[in-house]
Amino acid sequence: METETFFNTTLTALCAVGAEKPLSNELRKLGFSVIEGCFGKVRFRSDITGIYRALMSLRTADRLLLETAVFPADNFDALFEGVRSIPWEDFIPKGAGIRVGKVRTNRSKLTAETTIQAMVHKAAAGRLCEKQKINRLPETGFVAEIRVYIEKNQVSVLLDLSGEPLFKRGYRVEGGIAPLRETTAAAILLLANWRRKFPLYDPFCGSGTIAIEAALYAWDMAPCMMRTFAISGLAFHNALLENTVREELRAKVEVNRVIRIYGSDADSRSASIAKSNINRAYEIALGKKPSSGIQAELKLPFLPKIRMTPVKDAVAPVDEAGYIITNPPYGKRLGSKTEAEAAYGGMAELRLRFPHWKLGVITDEAGFESFFGKKADSCKEITNGAIPSYFFQYDRI
Repeated sequence: METETFFNTTLTALCAVGAEKPLSNELRKLGFSVIEGCFGKVRFRSDITGIYRALMSLRTADRLLLETAVFPADNFDALFEGVRSIPWEDFIPKGAGIRVGKVRTNRSKLTAETTIQAMVHKAAAGRLCEKQKINRLPETGFVAEIRVYIEKNQVSVLLDLSGEPLFKRGYRVEGGIAPLRETTAAAILLLANWRRKFPLYDPFCGSGTIAIEAALYAWDMAPCMMRTFAISGLAFHNALLENTVREELRAKVEVNRVIRIYGSDADSRSASIAKSNINRAYEIALGKKPSSGIQAELKLPFLPKIRMTPVKDAVAPVDEAGYIITNPPYGKRLGSKTEAEAAYGGMAELRLRFPHWKLGVITDEAGFESFFGKKADSCKEITNGAIPSYFFQYDRI
């Protein structure tokens, strides 16, 4: 299919619930026309060039989907005919297979997700076999993923363009015990309104995700700049255009900027993992294939600084006030709830050693304020992976 067909195509970017606003702001900043944002997704319009730019550049999106069709269906016959009417041969090349990876239905007559999944696959595969003059689709090689969302009997059929989720940037080989998702880390940095001119400190840095996402932002680095995507296996893929967009984004990266990003962790292995992840992020920023495994720390003045320090011994790394943005240990995934609550209480000491600093804390503990001893200026609900969480913000610690 001619790529001009995608001059004004509707896309859906999936994100953490609670990250719709920063994702919408990202899209607008990149020049996209946002249609709507609600409950973990933002719909927008784009041409083919924009699709590649969105895949590589979006910091808060977990996945990018192409909307192939939207139609009403309150029974399986209507669903089958609606899916079969989609020109799948324009999207799926000969030699590729398909799978229906996810089905979600809400407030609709069609509720049996496994039956919906089978019906959609049958309809799409049947049309492809007829158009491609084959008896059955291949089961090996590239497999395109279809997703189906049904809301109030309105069916949206989408094609995944991402492949691996977009939070997989390539810099994190060792994630630590309870890693914060990269896209969620980027979302809370944007929600906190942090900018590279301000110092940033994470006293529970773990694998270094917040510090690294801040560095990518400060470097003007598209987080998935060096990745591959599922769009490469689809019929309308344009390799020349993809490489052009990648080179344009790579040319914008400025890794030599002075940044004041710091992290610490009481666990020596976590601190070591964070340093290695930072090194890999730096290699990606330079356009290199990142090393695997833990490696020696690069002693470069413009990289985030990580040290092994418990929060009770944390001190302001610079004289100027900045932002503390952190993901303290959750009782559900790291240690016990009692230990997590003790950590929250211990954070109160930061108020003595970080005067005038702003604070942002993401946690699954709704009662964080009572343990910390101070009411937050704002609190936003946001998911971290599958964990419902809260982002507490203090204008002054």
